[in-house]
Amino acid sequence: MGMANQEAIQQFQSLMDKVDEPLKNSFKKVHQGFVTETLTRFLKARDWNVAKAHKMLVDCLQWRVQNEIDTILAKPIVPTELYRSVRDTQLVGLSGYTREGLPVVAVGVGQSTYDKASVRLLLLLLQVHYYVQSHIQMNEYRDCVVLPNATKKCGKHISTCIKILDMTGLRLSALNQIKLLTAISTIDDLNYPEKTDTYYVVNVPYIFSACWKVVKPLLQERTRKKIQVLQGSGKDELLKIMDYSSLPHFCRQGASAANGTTTTNCFSLDHASHQQLYNYVKQQAELDESDSPPLKQGSIHVRYPEPDPEDAKIVKTIESELHKLGDSNGLNNSFSRVRVNGM
Repeated sequence: MGMANQEAIQQFQSLMDKVDEPLKNSFKKVHQGFVTETLTRFLKARDWNVAKAHKMLVDCLQWRVQNEIDTILAKPIVPTELYRSVRDTQLVGLSGYTREGLPVVAVGVGQSTYDKASVRLLLLLLQVHYYVQSHIQMNEYRDCVVLPNATKKCGKHISTCIKILDMTGLRLSALNQIKLLTAISTIDDLNYPEKTDTYYVVNVPYIFSACWKVVKPLLQERTRKKIQVLQGSGKDELLKIMDYSSLPHFCRQGASAANGTTTTNCFSLDHASHQQLYNYVKQQAELDESDSPPLKQGSIHVRYPEPDPEDAKIVKTIESELHKLGDSNGLNNSFSRVRVNGM
């Protein structure tokens, strides 16, 4: 680390020493004992501009305090059937670890069906909050449990994961989900920066290739370097950094392997990683000293930060490109069903 970077960290630390006590307490939850590494993440996210990084971190801590994020792992989505509906439609899971010890997070971008969940989840408005709550809980579980365990196992600090994005089934109806996905992405960008080492994109259809061609030039160079679009399922390339057992089911050969079973499909609530998360949240809820009675059904409403102007521009570009593709195919796609914060 260069001298200039060390000075930036010291300046940043001095500024953080002056924040209010509630923010300091939340900061302890964020850094998990790795203060320098956490400050570095926020500095990287703001190109080592101390003032901008400080504002970003303070805004993050205020968001955490205002929305009680520090205790969100003690607030289960109940009943179990409701949580299973979320898991069945928000396809995210931990499939294993790389040989360097980084968690491998699989995301079923093409087959996540947020807009179809109304059959199970009653009200669309509430769906948004269930999905956001579940996403934040997975982030917090990663930071509070998964990464610390990986750090202990590897004997070195592990602070990032890799993500494998499966585009199988991606269609023009993705417009129906883009508002919710934007809200989730904004939460990650502003409150969990630099937590992903590399994004691997696999099973890419034409619609993704068309959008990627126009979006790629809009991304910051730092972000572009993190994204690797692999050929086919990406199996051969991914096996260079992980064992077969850590490959997501959709990267394995054969139809049965690609579909997965409840034990190999890391999206399933019955998968070991989701069972561990689910049981952890239940245990934390039981240990919670709050006098509030347990929820019979409900979600935690979290305020969504406003997206960065550059990110909003990228979303508009994706929407425009999808519309062009729809028009060229004689399709009329409506994407007004999912609305987040009036967007």
